[in-house]
Amino acid sequence: MRRFAATLAAALVAGSVPALAQDKPADIGMGVFTFTSGPAAAYGMPGRNAAELMIEQINADGGIGGVPIKPTYVDEAQGGEGVVSEFRRLAEDPEMDVMVAALSSGNCMALAPVADQLQMPMVTWNCDTHQLFLNETHDYVFRPNSSTIPEFVAYAAYLSATDPEATRIAIINPDYAFGHDAAQIFTGAMKAFNPDVEVVAELFPKLGTASFNTEISRIAAARPDVIFSNLWGGDLENFIRQASARGLFRNSKVILALGESVLQRTDLPDGVIVGVLGDGWWMSPDAQANEETKAFVAAYKEKFGEYPVFPAMKMANTILAVKAAYEKAIEASDGWPTRDDLRDALEGLQVDNLTGSVTIREDHDGLVDQVVGVTEPTDDYDFPIIGEMARYPAEKITPPVGEDPMAWIGTLSPDFVSSLPAPGSYK
Repeated sequence: MRRFAATLAAALVAGSVPALAQDKPADIGMGVFTFTSGPAAAYGMPGRNAAELMIEQINADGGIGGVPIKPTYVDEAQGGEGVVSEFRRLAEDPEMDVMVAALSSGNCMALAPVADQLQMPMVTWNCDTHQLFLNETHDYVFRPNSSTIPEFVAYAAYLSATDPEATRIAIINPDYAFGHDAAQIFTGAMKAFNPDVEVVAELFPKLGTASFNTEISRIAAARPDVIFSNLWGGDLENFIRQASARGLFRNSKVILALGESVLQRTDLPDGVIVGVLGDGWWMSPDAQANEETKAFVAAYKEKFGEYPVFPAMKMANTILAVKAAYEKAIEASDGWPTRDDLRDALEGLQVDNLTGSVTIREDHDGLVDQVVGVTEPTDDYDFPIIGEMARYPAEKITPPVGEDPMAWIGTLSPDFVSSLPAPGSYK
């Protein structure tokens, strides 16, 4: 009965026929989209690994409502057209119930209208771009994570609190929407906090750049107080190694927005501002106070040979959000939830997870705290950890529903920074 209903729903134009109650299925079909090959796999594979482990643990505990999850993994490295094609193929399969997609913001933007068209619940696990819900509504798309606005305003606030005299800024970000958006958001926030801020260098190397020597020379020549970057994956690792050799970290304060993801693989010096684009750090005070988190981290380390960096925690938290939505839908349904029942359950979902909590707002965007700090040494591990942390409340650092995010940034002032928790206060 369930497969009949799902087949019927997938074959019909949106909204033309109400969803039907279903019998309990043999499994829950879940598509999981991430990068598992190419340079972006340095970021995507931790997400893939976390999905595998979290699904194994949920299934070992009896699944969701007694039904195990059956994942299908899709490599985003095949390009946008291929990713959309795979999404369509899976969504039209009556055995598929929900998509956890995607890593790339560009892929998310392409998949969102397809999810609506095919009435397939799509729960984004990364997909930071604030543009996802900026000018369009998506009935079947939900983001139980934060967007680029709170993520990069948080870095500007942390820098303004710790180094208010820094005014000369250099930016080196990847040459696509994620990089350009981050530059605009960070610069806008910095100028709101200090009108004397000026951008002395703004560079956007292509994804997959092997050598950053030209960019490093231009940054060094500009003599910035601060270097901000949201490079990620293999690009970030290459930049750190080359910039360290050229002394860039000695002459400027450096902010690496995705720096936590490479702490175990590179030799970052002390004092680099890093964060986790949300609250997903496995060593945060909230995470360490959660026995479920500690067990997940230990299992991840044993299975994959390294600790789970923040993309892994984002994926794990996202699957926990899907599980919570299913449990909510099961409680509200007469039979097994349909795709529409799951979509309804995701509306306004509030759930505690491995590193804090998330609330899905009426615009389907997530409210998630932001954790930012600086690299510092520790005797407990052979890599730096994050110290002097601040945990910025989601409600405080996220624009209100319906408000233009860049206009909201323009309303901020130094008093906004003073109203936030101080660096070092999150212990």
